[in-house]
Amino acid sequence: MKNFIPVLLILFLVSTLHSFAQEDIPPHIKEKITYPVLDFHPWVGVMPVQDPLMTYNPALDYKVAIDLYGTVKDSTAIHSAILEVARTYNLNIANGVPPEKIEIAAVIHGGLVQAILNEENYESKYSQPNPNLVAIKALEEVGVKFYVCGQSMAFYNLDASNITSMVNMAVSAKTTFITLGQMGYSYLNVSED
Repeated sequence: MKNFIPVLLILFLVSTLHSFAQEDIPPHIKEKITYPVLDFHPWVGVMPVQDPLMTYNPALDYKVAIDLYGTVKDSTAIHSAILEVARTYNLNIANGVPPEKIEIAAVIHGGLVQAILNEENYESKYSQPNPNLVAIKALEEVGVKFYVCGQSMAFYNLDASNITSMVNMAVSAKTTFITLGQMGYSYLNVSED
């Protein structure tokens, strides 16, 4: 057992380094990209834009309901939809929106429920720690609220005890988007599938 733990740690580190190598940023981007707040992954950065229009307007509420769905294609990497939540936050900060004026609700449904499994369940399913939890924790710390579709959870035979406590259970993604829309949130789909 003592020999197994170092081998597991080495495998995890190699797979983590491999996933970052696959996501190298091209040199022309790497030279310019900035990370206004969140910097836990290379692709959550933003590119500076000279003399932009549509910048921060103090008369507006910056409330966004982000649609997160898909499947876990690479269990060693943070899911791209979760990275887009972080990038959306950084983009708003780069646009001059004060943190206290940003309200982001991320709604998870479909096969993406597998990405929010707690450590025990993720390791049981994928034989490694859940890389998404670091991102969710960082996003939670800046005020992002996460909700998961109860219908998707039931479809995948999961309940609240199977997922991270950082994500709140909702009846469904549809009812959550309707409610958030009535509360003044703008809908944003960042998922690809």
